[in-house]
Amino acid sequence: MLLAEVAAASADIASASARRAKTDRLAALLSRAAADGGAHLVAVTASWLSGDLPQRQIGVGRSALRSLPPPASTPTLTVADVDARFTRIGAVAGKGARTARAELVRDLFETASGTEQTFLRRLLSGELRQGALAGVMADAIAGAAGVPAADVRRAAMLAGALPSVAAAALTGGRPALAEFRLRAGQPVGPMLAQTATGVADALRRLGGTAVLEAKLDGARVQIHRAGSAVSIYTRSLDEVTGRLPEVVAATLALPATDLIADAEAIALRPDGRPHRFQVTAARFGRRQAGDLEPLSVFFFDLLHLDGRDLLDLPTRDRLAALDTLVPGAQRVDRLVTADPDAAQQFLDRTLAAGHEGVMAKSPSAPYEAGRRGAGWLKVKPVHTLDLVVLAVEWGSGRRTGTLSNIHLGARDPATGGYVMLGKTFKGMTDAMLEWQTRRFIELADGSTEGYVVRLRPEQVVEIAFDGVQGSTRYPGGLALRFARVVRYRDDKSPAEADTVDTVRALYEQGG
Repeated sequence: MLLAEVAAASADIASASARRAKTDRLAALLSRAAADGGAHLVAVTASWLSGDLPQRQIGVGRSALRSLPPPASTPTLTVADVDARFTRIGAVAGKGARTARAELVRDLFETASGTEQTFLRRLLSGELRQGALAGVMADAIAGAAGVPAADVRRAAMLAGALPSVAAAALTGGRPALAEFRLRAGQPVGPMLAQTATGVADALRRLGGTAVLEAKLDGARVQIHRAGSAVSIYTRSLDEVTGRLPEVVAATLALPATDLIADAEAIALRPDGRPHRFQVTAARFGRRQAGDLEPLSVFFFDLLHLDGRDLLDLPTRDRLAALDTLVPGAQRVDRLVTADPDAAQQFLDRTLAAGHEGVMAKSPSAPYEAGRRGAGWLKVKPVHTLDLVVLAVEWGSGRRTGTLSNIHLGARDPATGGYVMLGKTFKGMTDAMLEWQTRRFIELADGSTEGYVVRLRPEQVVEIAFDGVQGSTRYPGGLALRFARVVRYRDDKSPAEADTVDTVRALYEQGG
């Protein structure tokens, strides 16, 4: 199967507004992949059209894609060939790796047609946002394989990824999907949470009573134990076992033979307060722990214990099993209540201890692996800043033709200029995209760099964010965590924007 077929399907899916049209187009392509190349080709195709590489990371980002050769006149690349090239690129290491990798990337793009180059550039830069979300992909797999969508979703939950499920469904049907089971050492997609506006809202939405848990400002990990073998995975299912020896030791100390648990790994100060998130995150960026800060582990859910799957049990039963296994000092702080005042006090204590907020969970909800279920709600305070838009990037996929990703700047009273704090395209509605495209074309200062359009610093935007972290990427040394647009502030001038001093103060406060 040619890469051009996948690129064309990607463009069709991006331009389709109806879910059924996206699903049908995906199903047709997956069927074509199965007929042409079997399980591996199906898995690669499903991975690409979900915006991922089977190889995960191959060392090619935006900077490596700024200068590309002219496209080939005729498409000749096959999916299998490109997948093999990605593997070779990712395997490059040692002295001169960057140059060698760049040459391989150039060789690939020299062979690609214009449409293929566009697809590859977006895929490699992480910008292939075409609406092929997990739910759409699951329905497409079911349609192509002629199996119930519920079977596909259950298998995906247990497999932790759709590409392997797609390969099984299209080559083995329902019997192959039934082979996906919960096994220690095979990570599953983590259950995710929706957002509540406060603890009272969370109690109301959960039917009156909720299990409240401290939401630690650490890193979520999924811990697997099979006998004396322990495996640890991040929420994106990357294995990090060798980097977290303290978590391995704590798991082996538990009175169990086999288990799968949800937990939070976090670096704590001597007084028990959390270090900045980056201190914890640094451990996940190293192959070995080295001389970095030690981590503590706090368990908050149990999915499997000694041959018994707990996924489908209600929260209260999973927590009862957890409490019999894990000492209280290694469990996340918890309160079961129907009292809004008690819930608020628990949230206040958690925030005062330096943590993010609380999770509110339905006592009767099962563990919906890989889904953002209504049974889990997160409650945490939202910071906002009024910042100035310094530049904007042309969108891709569904946002092609619009100015989308905005560069955010805080006012610097010392220089009269602005200090960049990051970028975001989160929170933008279709109406907002349409308005800001017109507005930013008016503000363009005439200088561009690839898809980046520089602006006169005149437009103020209100940005919500979860915290401030240190950054070596931006000149001010700071960046906003999970920034998203609230609204544009036409009622404010750039002179009224928040200053970088305000941002630094939030950073110093641990905000």
